[in-house]
Amino acid sequence: MTYSNVLVTREDHLTIITINRPQAYNALDPDTQLELQDAFDRFEQDDEQWVGILTGAGPKAFCGGMDLKAQAERGDLFTPQKGFGGLTARFDLSKPLIAAVNGIAMGGGCELALACDIVVASENALFALPEPRVGLAALAGGIQRLPREIGLKHAMGMLLTGRRVSAKEAQTLGFVNEVVSEDVVGAARRWAQDILACSPMAVRATKEATLRGLEVSVAEGLSGEWHYPAMTAMLASQDAVEGPMAFAAKRTPAWKGR
Repeated sequence: MTYSNVLVTREDHLTIITINRPQAYNALDPDTQLELQDAFDRFEQDDEQWVGILTGAGPKAFCGGMDLKAQAERGDLFTPQKGFGGLTARFDLSKPLIAAVNGIAMGGGCELALACDIVVASENALFALPEPRVGLAALAGGIQRLPREIGLKHAMGMLLTGRRVSAKEAQTLGFVNEVVSEDVVGAARRWAQDILACSPMAVRATKEATLRGLEVSVAEGLSGEWHYPAMTAMLASQDAVEGPMAFAAKRTPAWKGR
């Protein structure tokens, strides 16, 4: 698939997906949403790609949410099968995804960030779920994810008012991992390199068990995690042999991802 509004670059085992509509604050029209969905499909299916970064082009916006002009022309809230931006309903993404928030993240843009595993934000980043101000609601996971990440009262303070939250406040609230003054994609790369130093099999097993663990008790999580697909694959992998061998030999592991 040839993309018009999305850039995809690969750096060894790292994939960087960039929303490339800076003239529209990287807001998503239907075509861009379908391009992103395809890009995430390919990232998940490529066994040589282990970590992803999602960001926006230009210095002003990560993603301004849904393109309301395109929505008005269509007369409906177009959303692809895997959710807004092809991501927010992608509950089977086994690989870690880092949001590099380089500017405003409004509405669906904020929900894209919430759908990522780690969020790194530039100092000028702003987050908001302003849908009630235009007669809508945060239907791409914001209503569900935000209370789980920052607690009910803090989430209601954002959801019911649509107010804007700075990067620093977002970090204090708990849904941003790091705020940086330098290149935010470069900071996201540092996080990615720390993840890539680990076995991709172990990373996927850890992500799967952690997210499933949110839905059950600690006891159920402990008893069930041994049987999760990614955990079973990790325990039977070459990486599970390589890791202890490398540790014993005092050398850097050569991960295979299988």
